[in-house]
Amino acid sequence: MQTLIAITYPSETQAKAVLDTLRGLQRDYLANVEDAVIVTRDASGEAKLHQSFSTTAAGATGGALWGTLIGTLFLNPLLGLVVGGAAGAASGALTDYGISDDFMKDLAQGMAPGSSALFILLRDATLDRVETELASHGGALLYTNLPKDAEARFAGELAGESPISTPVETVAPPVP
Repeated sequence: MQTLIAITYPSETQAKAVLDTLRGLQRDYLANVEDAVIVTRDASGEAKLHQSFSTTAAGATGGALWGTLIGTLFLNPLLGLVVGGAAGAASGALTDYGISDDFMKDLAQGMAPGSSALFILLRDATLDRVETELASHGGALLYTNLPKDAEARFAGELAGESPISTPVETVAPPVP
């Protein structure tokens, strides 16, 4: 199951720090991040997306590889490399990978000017550890597809509230 989380921060540098923490969690195999995007809203209110995965670069790389191979068949691998790379880059630039850009821009309209948000799409994650690490940076929950009780708990953790612990029921041992 995929989990989508969007957290707002007062600055872009704070969102970048949280993204670095998220990459560390991925290196530790605690999170499988499918997509992560930092959205900034400037003073004029315009939202700008900073993708962590460049579809243009991936398209250019793949296009250059295939262009070189096809160009070799026609005895001109250099031309194939150039044409394939350009076609791949154009194709990659038109591709929307992961979280919908329109969805992020719509949610960004509710953000304060000058603030930023980190949108995270997790494929698999140890959510209790990931949420604790993300909450250590603060922020405010903008959106999530978590169940309502988990969403409320996570929003509280982000706000600096301690997680609510459920009382443990004790049972007296039987008397011999």
